[in-house]
Amino acid sequence: MTQQSLDAVQIGNILDEVMETEFSFLHTENIAADLAALDADQQHFVLQWARRVASTNVQLAYEFSCRAPSALKRMDMEMISAWCLHAMDTYDRAGLHPAMEVIKDLESFLAFGHLRASAALLEQASPILTPFIHGLSGRKLSLEEDTRAWTDGEVLYLPEMMARLDTEEENFQLYKAMATHLWAHTRYGTLNVEPEALFARYADEQRAQRWFCLLETLRLDNYLRRDLPGLYRQMQELQTRLAPTAEADALEALRQEMSGASTAQDSVAALGRVFDRQMPALPCYAGDMDLHQAWQARELRLQREQARFRETLRVLAEELRGENQEPPERFELRESNPNRDPSELPELELVVADQVMPVPDQVKQIMTSIQLDLTEIPEDYLIPAGEGEYDPSLLEDEEPDPDDVWGGTYHEEGAWFYDEWDFGRLHYRRNWCVLRELEQEGGDTAFYRQTLEKYRGLVRSLHRTFEVLRGEDKVLRRQPQGEDIDIDAFVEALADMQSGMEMSDRVFARMHKDERNIAVLFMVDMSGSTKGWINQAEREALVLLVESLQVLGDRYAIYGFSGWARKRCEIYRIKSFEDPLSDQVMGAIGAIEPKDYTRMGAPIRHFSRMLEEVEARTKLLITLSDGKPDDYDHYYRGEYGIEDTRQALFEARVAGIHPFCITIDREGADYLPHMYGKANYVVLDDVAKLPLKVSDIYRKITS
Repeated sequence: MTQQSLDAVQIGNILDEVMETEFSFLHTENIAADLAALDADQQHFVLQWARRVASTNVQLAYEFSCRAPSALKRMDMEMISAWCLHAMDTYDRAGLHPAMEVIKDLESFLAFGHLRASAALLEQASPILTPFIHGLSGRKLSLEEDTRAWTDGEVLYLPEMMARLDTEEENFQLYKAMATHLWAHTRYGTLNVEPEALFARYADEQRAQRWFCLLETLRLDNYLRRDLPGLYRQMQELQTRLAPTAEADALEALRQEMSGASTAQDSVAALGRVFDRQMPALPCYAGDMDLHQAWQARELRLQREQARFRETLRVLAEELRGENQEPPERFELRESNPNRDPSELPELELVVADQVMPVPDQVKQIMTSIQLDLTEIPEDYLIPAGEGEYDPSLLEDEEPDPDDVWGGTYHEEGAWFYDEWDFGRLHYRRNWCVLRELEQEGGDTAFYRQTLEKYRGLVRSLHRTFEVLRGEDKVLRRQPQGEDIDIDAFVEALADMQSGMEMSDRVFARMHKDERNIAVLFMVDMSGSTKGWINQAEREALVLLVESLQVLGDRYAIYGFSGWARKRCEIYRIKSFEDPLSDQVMGAIGAIEPKDYTRMGAPIRHFSRMLEEVEARTKLLITLSDGKPDDYDHYYRGEYGIEDTRQALFEARVAGIHPFCITIDREGADYLPHMYGKANYVVLDDVAKLPLKVSDIYRKITS
């Protein structure tokens, strides 16, 4: 349909509404006059994006509208769209001032935009790189953004964007190579060189550090070639593509010279021989170095880990005293892998009176980290701490700041980041919600048993119903073999033979038990609005469902969800797919209680991700809820929350998951068809009917 051109007055009226000029006191007359000179398609394009940007911030939309006519002369519409989205993403991540810089600095975005087309972005690479780095030996490292690639021994810092190669995949491989080489700094002793001692002999400290970084890169290459040969080959292929021939030859000559280096001290010794030479460029996958910051982080880490390790030994000694054993004054260490490769870290066991002590995984990680810094655990570390010997702050984990959840540690602590759909901007807010998976505290099994007694007649009926559903025998006709003759097929085959055609051998019938292959995840609303009789009905319904599913043999999981704003979305594990029905699960169902709000988008995305990892022909996501999406954030209430939930459910359907909602909200018919579709929800007008109906509903949607 052809767009109609608008005059300055019409455009001004639209802009006044979009910019809320009655309250913002912004002046749109000049913008309207400039837009009136554009063709109709350009006018509507700018006004559409002004409205979308204004849903994030009116001032940002105003600055965009001022610059849009000029931008249209230099960029196509697709690139302008990317410009707006980048500004809004920047607003979400860093606030108004940095977002304004994106809008105002058109030249920088033009350069950035061309790079971005083929670049790999750290925010997209991190979810893949973080588990990869955690899978390598050594201490767990987090990833954070910086202007350069380097590490302090605890965090791998990488640039926001990698755009040195032609495609996104190639640039991701370069990210991976860089992250691996920085990990090698922490694993093979690079950061255990004291900077003051290293630089004391050299007037130009910067040059000495650059040379040391290069020498260490070549030394670490030897380890990576041995331990990660496939990745090492990729590194060399990347270097071949990016390094000029002359640089490659100079680097190879130095590599040959360093071929015998095995420790960081070998690089220290080589530094004196090469310091005055012309230095080749670092390989493309090599990171930078800041030995001063790395050494400072090392000193703080050693102090903290010594305190925690010795405090653990004190607790173990007290446990021995409680068992009427003589607590040791000193613990002993013993290697559990004495035949290891000398370059590998020894696996150590704590020993008391020739008996191996069980050590928690967290303490094993501390022992590994100490070995990486000191090569061995010193004797004085093996003496249990005295009562009150250390500052308590050294023994406690630092609580993450809720306003700094993107600082790099939350992935290690069980948090997930999820996008959220903003219907106003018609785009996602990237990594907007922080979700944590918590263990539902269990109780006794009394509620579960009482519910079975309360509904004992219904339970018997459900068992009979679901036993029939469990494995229905079906007659498969026109089979090449079977227990009976398929009369219809036989008659047709006989007729074919009499007419001169070849007789088919598919004339048998056989019985076949239809095997169920279903995985279902129940997400249970634990928001504050379920307090009282609704919570009672939800728990009773779950008991009946569990009893029914035990008969069916379907794989099922049960999780609760609640939260408080976008930085504290929480799900509660009641039963995972792997958990058997146990007293713990029964107690957890009985202990379900109302908590905070109902921000549904992030939990749905998380549960969809879980279902995607399950092998099943049919995957169901069933919501038990008392109402529409809601949260403490005022903007999530109403249309925003409904649209985000609808988008999350759409994503689930694209992934092959079938969402269904069971609600007792009498107004649910007003919004559930929009979110779930007309046939994918049921509204119960009486909460007392929920336990009676829910098993019947499940049977219908899975049969």
